Amino acid sequence: MPREIELCPGRRVGGDQPCFIIAEIGQNHQGDLDIAKRMIRMAKECGADCAKFQKSELEYKFNKKALERPYTSKHSWGKTYGEHKRHLEFSHDQYRELKKYAEEIGIFFTASGMDEMAVEFLHELDVPFFKVGSGDTNNFPYLEKTAKKGRPMVISSGMQSMNTMHQVYQIVKPINPNFCFLQCTSAYPLQPEDVNLRVISAYQSAFPDIPIGYSGHETGIAISVAAVAMGAKVVERHVTLDKTWKGSDHQASLEPDELAELVKAIRTVEKAMGSPIKQLLPCEMACNEKLGKSVVAKVAIPEGAILTLDMLTVKVGEPKGFPPESIFDLVGQKVKKSIEEDETITEQVVENHVKKVKC
Repeated sequence: MPREIELCPGRRVGGDQPCFIIAEIGQNHQGDLDIAKRMIRMAKECGADCAKFQKSELEYKFNKKALERPYTSKHSWGKTYGEHKRHLEFSHDQYRELKKYAEEIGIFFTASGMDEMAVEFLHELDVPFFKVGSGDTNNFPYLEKTAKKGRPMVISSGMQSMNTMHQVYQIVKPINPNFCFLQCTSAYPLQPEDVNLRVISAYQSAFPDIPIGYSGHETGIAISVAAVAMGAKVVERHVTLDKTWKGSDHQASLEPDELAELVKAIRTVEKAMGSPIKQLLPCEMACNEKLGKSVVAKVAIPEGAILTLDMLTVKVGEPKGFPPESIFDLVGQKVKKSIEEDETITEQVVENHVKKVKC
């Protein structure tokens, strides 16, 4: 069983702990603080564990030419990419206000630090864990500095190879053992054939001592629920209040009713995972009493006869007798009294019968 980590104060992840569900608000707040708060409350009301944003210090994430390039997309909030990003970027004080609001309503709050200076601010903000976005997973200096902060880390793996993920593990593990990997494919929206849920199993085999999760950009909830059935201990999904809003992430995001349904489905699947021990359960007793079959006499059997297979058959019998799996054990046994055709074979009519205990 993969080890557990305490991802947030009092909330452990991994092992038999419930899946930790992250509602990725990202920049779907449209640069509006009130919308951001509405989204935090929505995440809480839908049952998510954490509301997550994306924090950038733009001059550290982009070079000057990247910020100055024209941005004419239908999703643009400005003439240049820099203007667009600045519209969507909250200030430090606004982040403090959002974190305080999340604490007041009772949901964990964090953000992806999209550059090293953003990580410094989030560390100062005292977020419970750092989310490493796929774009920084192969940024090894960033990973080292982030790991040295000592906070738990959730590391996405979009656009990476298994070889790179082994390198990430080898860099982070000696510095900070409290981290997990998320299988992720960086496409928006993500098509089912590109999800590759089997990577979850590959990660579980390659990194058995850390929790493994899933960050999804597909539409709908079915694939994310399947990820949990495969053992994902963290699930991250983008969320929105309206998929028709301007912004490239909205289409691959879940609206409130979908997020609520995802949380409900995950919790149902977790209950359904149950135990690996196969046995007759109390809830099956009524069906077993009604439909469970017994060994019955195929022909009339005289007292003192030695049972042979051709004397026996299996039917739903009244009263209950030997279960069908005992039929071969009865062959060669002696009967103490005569048995009529179609009569149930019971323990009382078999000589020196020793009841076998089911395992």
